[in-house]
Amino acid sequence: MDISLTDRMSQEDFEPWQWRLRSKLQEGPREKLQVEAHLRQVREALGRAGEGPQMADRSTKTRMGTEDIHERKLSVGPQDSQQDAQPRGMFQNIKFFVLCHSLLQLAQLMISGYLKSSISTVEKRFGLSSQTSGLLAAFNEVGNISLILFVSYFGSRVHRPRMIGYGALLVALAGLLMALPHFLSEPYRYDHSSPEDRSQDFEASLCLPTTMAPASGLSNDSCSRSTEAKHLTMVGIMFTAQTLLGIGGVPIQPFGISYIDDFAHHSNSPLYLGILFAITMMGPGLAYGLGSLMLRLYVDIDRMPEGGINLTTKDPRWVGAWWLGFLISAGLVVLAASPYFFFPREMPKEKHELHFRRKVLASAASNGSKDEELSSQHEPLKKQAGLAQIAPDLTVVQFIKVFPRVLLRTLRHPIFLLVVLSQVCTSSMVAGMATFLPKFLERQFSITASFANLLLGCLTIPLAIVGIVVGGVLVKRLHLSPMQCSALCLLGSLLCLLLSLPLFFIGCSTHHIAGITQDPGAQPGPSLFPGCSEPCSCQSDDFNPVCDTGAYVEYTTPCHAGCTGRVVQEALGKSQIFYTNCSCVAGNGTVPAGSCESACSRLVLPFILLISLGAAVASVTHTPSFMLILRGVKKEDKTLAVGMQFMLLRVLAWMPSPVIHGSAIDTTCVHWALSCGRRAVCRYYDHDLLRNRFIGLQFFFKSGSLVCFALVLAILRQQNREASTKATEKSSDLQQL
Repeated sequence: MDISLTDRMSQEDFEPWQWRLRSKLQEGPREKLQVEAHLRQVREALGRAGEGPQMADRSTKTRMGTEDIHERKLSVGPQDSQQDAQPRGMFQNIKFFVLCHSLLQLAQLMISGYLKSSISTVEKRFGLSSQTSGLLAAFNEVGNISLILFVSYFGSRVHRPRMIGYGALLVALAGLLMALPHFLSEPYRYDHSSPEDRSQDFEASLCLPTTMAPASGLSNDSCSRSTEAKHLTMVGIMFTAQTLLGIGGVPIQPFGISYIDDFAHHSNSPLYLGILFAITMMGPGLAYGLGSLMLRLYVDIDRMPEGGINLTTKDPRWVGAWWLGFLISAGLVVLAASPYFFFPREMPKEKHELHFRRKVLASAASNGSKDEELSSQHEPLKKQAGLAQIAPDLTVVQFIKVFPRVLLRTLRHPIFLLVVLSQVCTSSMVAGMATFLPKFLERQFSITASFANLLLGCLTIPLAIVGIVVGGVLVKRLHLSPMQCSALCLLGSLLCLLLSLPLFFIGCSTHHIAGITQDPGAQPGPSLFPGCSEPCSCQSDDFNPVCDTGAYVEYTTPCHAGCTGRVVQEALGKSQIFYTNCSCVAGNGTVPAGSCESACSRLVLPFILLISLGAAVASVTHTPSFMLILRGVKKEDKTLAVGMQFMLLRVLAWMPSPVIHGSAIDTTCVHWALSCGRRAVCRYYDHDLLRNRFIGLQFFFKSGSLVCFALVLAILRQQNREASTKATEKSSDLQQL
């Protein structure tokens, strides 16, 4: 085709000509390369139509002169040299896009993972059960799943960088909404006295006769309909924010990956995606690290009471500044999103890609006969293009009609189905652990929320990242076959299962809590609290724990310990509160404020080390299992299979798993706090039951993953035997002929 003709073509002439050329794409790889080169030239010629005749003539002469030097048959060479000579701006550079997208996904995972780092704090602040908090943590998947198919359909029809920017701004808005309940709610009260009269804080918890007892701050008036409506509004705002967080995250990853793959050099694209995933995987670790820092600050740091607070981070009533991390993460997302509104819809290919294509086209031209044979061999495959290739040319109705057929065809593949089920089990384990492991460590080993997040962010998540990298290196270096990949996955699942067995025995039983838990073999008391505190007017819903260190017995308030006095001792710049004249303590002794220390706090490091090693071993299976999916389905269905894989993981794992784990944790509660007559946050758990059920759920999902990989290996072995048998029969038939 004459290049000068393309300069004179109008947009109206270009459209039908474009579709005629696209019909030639089925003829073979060589014709496809030529057609793509012509289409690119025509588009650029139309774009230069408004530059004037002189510019058009000059560019035409330049291209025609260069065409005489280079190969006439393939006219892509002059265009390449012209683009190489043009300097590219910062927003025309795919490397800068990779950097921006890495930072954006890092910030996005920080804001989505931050809630999991502060889940126990949010429960205490708003009186939520673990089941409700688990539903809140999983609710961002609702918005994500509802739009993921439409994004797959419209992916090639929109301005991808701008859509990424809009989605990121929606993620930032969700972060701001998550912090909004802090500013709309009243200051946090860790006791039931009036916030205006802090002098009643301690009298409300002491043993006083009924006539001398101060009125409880939780009167019937405080439990009005408006109070409950306000509580529901706060919770509703957080659920709305989680939904927006899921919706905003829909275009970020798929659009970014496709944009990089479209405009990066063919050999550089895997490197760019590897850098992207490596930086992105640090997001959850940074989220837990940020949670560790923020939860050391008091929740009302922006509106501290005049007399200060008398709490430490070890106090079970302590609530950290959970909201501050959302504001910081939202600000980072806004900064990372701003460059996306300056990236073009389509940027020039990397010049390395152009040089590479020039060599490919030259070799294709010199080996014409060979290419014709190859094109005839690949012609049936081209005609059976999958849904991912034909989706951009389908209408919405056609897309809906085609999708179920391809979906059923993919789900009928046994390897695909089993590998996805194994990944569902693994993801369910990870989702439950990421959401509730910090809370589990707090309760089981009596550590602070800040320290629990620090352990996960600095040990568990980095080892999981190392496991993913090791799995990818093994697949690449050893060139593992599908059967070898399944064997590696089976070995990793088995080791992960074995590492979880000792976890059932690392922990301590719940210590004696007066009136709530009893010593082994003791008979339950007739009332909730011991008789020594009956003369006192103790409020049953107060919570200000004290510990009798001699008998290792905890009381929910000093009143329930029969204490009538209070002293403050200063030591090393810190104040320690003691309650005196406690009738329930031997010798009317003194008890310190705060819960009793766990007898097995020292076991937290071996426990988290085994958890982290198990996470690392399980992460080794990530890349091999992904390769089993890519190699186990038809070539034309690969893109759809990967999309279905992530959708099934969200629907079957990331959505229900936090709710399942939260419900299991709630069943181990032995004492609930009440708020206006309704069950709120759990104060005390049965530690043995909590450990057995939490670790038992993890063990169940790990066993499911192991069984699925064992079935995959058995099916692949059977397929190899059948293939070898057919090959043997075919060779014997040939020998007989």
